Amino acid sequence: MNRILVTGATGNLGASVVDFLLNKTNSTLISALVRDPQNAKALELKAKGVETRTGDYNDFTSLVNAFKGIDKLYFVSGSDIQNRYKQHENVVKAAKEAGVKQVVYTSFSRKNETETSPIAMVADSHIRTENLLKASGLNYTILKHGIYMDMLPLFLGDQVVKSGVAYFPAGDGKVSFTLRNDMAEAAAVILTTEGHANKIYDMTNTQTVSFSEIAAAISNASGTAVTYVSPAPEEYIQTLSSAGVPMEYVGMFAGFAEAFKQGEFDQVSDFMESLIGRKPTSVSQFLSQVYTRN
Repeated sequence: MNRILVTGATGNLGASVVDFLLNKTNSTLISALVRDPQNAKALELKAKGVETRTGDYNDFTSLVNAFKGIDKLYFVSGSDIQNRYKQHENVVKAAKEAGVKQVVYTSFSRKNETETSPIAMVADSHIRTENLLKASGLNYTILKHGIYMDMLPLFLGDQVVKSGVAYFPAGDGKVSFTLRNDMAEAAAVILTTEGHANKIYDMTNTQTVSFSEIAAAISNASGTAVTYVSPAPEEYIQTLSSAGVPMEYVGMFAGFAEAFKQGEFDQVSDFMESLIGRKPTSVSQFLSQVYTRN
């Protein structure tokens, strides 16, 4: 039996992967990487019978020690965009030194891999990490995640129903939004089955949606008419900045909006459906839960 270690195990994605793994394999075969073993979420993992191992992406030695004896490593990409590639380099090199047999990496789907991409600042470290894994000699599985459906309420803001306006400069672009929990469930299948070494998988939904369709789904769920407005990027940036939204978020949201507009994530796959044995959660299903009328 394979011993599996999940990084980012106190985060939303990693924690969900652990929960799905607990339904598929013995808890004694699951380890979780945590930065602080006394953190409340780390203690929750222990209470479920999951071993916690202390490590930090910035600390190479801690990673080598944490990865020893691990067969399959679920490698959640870091959230520190500026320092992410160096951190990822530490993870890959530590996995190799520790003798990990397979690394399953959470990357993202895309079409444009050049500097002209509106989200080049986010994409660069993912692409470089994929190349690093391919050259490492390690067995790898690259999961090209669709855009998290869970991000929609953040993209649209908490006033979307009250204002009756879905304000986002994505034009008519269609996006394959994918629920984080569905991707976690699919990952647990990959981690507990064989035949995935040196494979690259599209972890996207079976359908794409536009923001006009998203506004209509919110209208239906909330019982309040919501109209989609796609402003010019400059106007959007000015509006959010004036509202006090931090510039790093404004820039990121504007970048993703432009990528959506350009069709960067307009691609579908039935691979996840084949793994989890059902259609992935649709955007309308998700929005009906988030914005259901009171």
